Parts: sequence; C-alpha cells; structure tokens
Amino acid sequence: MTRRVYLDHNASTPVHPEVIEAMLPYFGERFGNPSSIHGFGREAREGLETARERIANFLGVAKDEIVFTSGGTESDNLGVRGVAIEHHAVLRTCETLGGQGFAVTYVPVDEYGTVDPDDVRRAIRPDTILITIMHANSEVGTIEPVEEIGRVAREHGVPFHVDAVQTFGKIPIDVNASGINLLSFSSHKIYGPKGVAGLYIRKGTRMAAIQHGGEHERRRRAGTENVAGIAGFGKAVEIRERDMAAEAIRVTALRDRLSEGIGARVPDVRVNGHPTRRLPGTASLCFRHVESESIVLGLDLKGIGVSAGSACTSGNVEPSYVLVAMGVPLDWAMGAVRCSLGRGTLAEDIDYVIDSVEPLVRKLRAVSPVGTA
Repeated sequence: MTRRVYLDHNASTPVHPEVIEAMLPYFGERFGNPSSIHGFGREAREGLETARERIANFLGVAKDEIVFTSGGTESDNLGVRGVAIEHHAVLRTCETLGGQGFAVTYVPVDEYGTVDPDDVRRAIRPDTILITIMHANSEVGTIEPVEEIGRVAREHGVPFHVDAVQTFGKIPIDVNASGINLLSFSSHKIYGPKGVAGLYIRKGTRMAAIQHGGEHERRRRAGTENVAGIAGFGKAVEIRERDMAAEAIRVTALRDRLSEGIGARVPDVRVNGHPTRRLPGTASLCFRHVESESIVLGLDLKGIGVSAGSACTSGNVEPSYVLVAMGVPLDWAMGAVRCSLGRGTLAEDIDYVIDSVEPLVRKLRAVSPVGTA
C-alpha cells in the first residue's frame, strides 16, 4: 500500500477531532439563529460569543473588536475596502480599487521576499489611507517586519492592515506592539473548518461595511453567522494556544530535515525565503530545469501531496509572481515546489519524501530538453 503524506498544510488542514466534537451540537439541538431572542437562539448565541471571546483573548484584544466572516478572502476585502509580494485576496482587491480611482502603490521585496520598512515610509503620500501587508508569505514563508512597518504607519497616522491568514495560530502576533488596526485570520489553516474566518478591527478605526442587510456583527458584516463553524474555529484557537509553541519547534526541525535531506541528494536545488525569519512548517524549494507541475504530479503518484507554489495559483504554467518579485531566475522559478508541514507530519514521512524526490527529479531532468547545465 502506498504511503500517504500530506505536505500542503498552507493550503488547508484536516479538521482536528476535538474541533469536530465542538461543532456537532450546533448541527443538532443548538440549531437556533443567534439573532433570535428565545432560548434556541440564546444557545446559538452563547456558542458564537464563546468563540469570539476565545479568539479575542488569544489576540489580546476586546471581544467586540472581532468580526466573523466567511473566509480569509472576505476578511481581506472587508479590511481593505472598508477603509478605503501580497496574497491574491489583497493584491486583486487593490487592483480593483485602482480601477475605481484609487491610487495604489506597490513596494518591492528583496531576494528573500522581505519588505523594507523604509520603502513603505517613502511610498506614503499625504493622501494615503491604508497600508496593507501579509504577515508571512504563504508560498515561501518569509515573515515580514510588521512591527517596524506598524511604527511607520503610526508615525504617519495611516491605518495598518495585516493579512495573518498564514501566521495566526502558528507564530505569536502582538497586534498592539505592531500597531495593527485590522488583522485578517482564518480557521481552515489551523485545523478548523472551512468557510469561517475573522477580522480584528481596532476600536476607533473608521470603516464601512461592504456586505449589507441585517444588524449582524454589530452592523459590520450582514448575514446570519455560521455558528457551527465559528464554534469549531473557537475550539481550534483554544487548541493552537495550547500546542503552538511546541509544535513550531517540532515542525521547524522536520522542515529543515526535509530541505537539508533533499539538498544533500539532489543537485541544483535552492531554498526560497528568509533563512531564519520563515514560517516553521514551510519549505519552498526550486529544482533547476524541472517544471514544478511534473514534480507535483510525480509525487502524487507516490501518495505525496505538495503544491506547485501557492495553492491559489495551482494549475498555472507561469512562474510564481512571488519568486519573480524576489528576482529568482526563470529556469529556477519554473521548478518551484512548496512543502508545508503540519501536526500530523512525522519524521518517517519526511524521509519517504526525500527518498521519492531524488529519483523523480533525476528522471525528469534526464528527459528535459534543457538538461542540467
């Protein structure tokens, strides 16, 4: 039987058994609408607010600063539009605003995918209304200097939005020290259900709703809340608060075992992203003169799930826009593969992947028209 190894946790994670257990009552006896004032509604409301309080405590903020949404993309849209290098959810929102008369400035990244706070400072204009950045890039895992950028935002009185979908529950986030006004985060990246996420909105941050209807979420996001999903999200956060520190150490060791093991056995491989300021479980590797899709499909036949760069661009044959922005040469960028580890990843899994990658890449290079110059 083929071993099954899932190394695409940045795309999505399996729901934790304790999370499923926490959700079940809201599919059954606690089915009420949380906006109803009768007992059935109050039961649902209790689950909703318990989750909100857990998440607020985890971030060290007030519970009424947390708004639940349908996903990280909606949180980014609400955060960016409501006040007015990036994940498409932010990048394409900014592009759309640019077509609506807003002036959007994009700052460059260095060879590691890091934004220079001084570039942000130089890009600020008298009419700048928002600074938005990812806490960590989902593809290469580079952690951005959000505290330094937050200081720049505070110096100029500009609201600061951070997309923390890939970092929330994986590494510490101090919204106060970083001067963050708006923070997007998601459930299905931390072993919670899909279809639920959140946006932290600092008190005093002026913004308008982009989804209109009822009085839900203090008029900031209309629509009956996904109570079961939110209850599961709250439980997932509770578990991550308990396990996050130890898990970060464990998956970092496995990540390095993977990168170093492949590097020792396969020539012409490079590790992308910052060497130290990188997500614990993210290993982005470029295999020169090999197409990433061929590696992904070849590993899939061995029961191994990895990504050809960012999950949101899988299926494209163009090189990753992230790697292009980092200045990675085309013959390397076309062979980019992302491995993202999680709580179920074992050392034996890593060794199996290393053993599988080496012959696969050798075979692909043997038939490559460009060879391995």
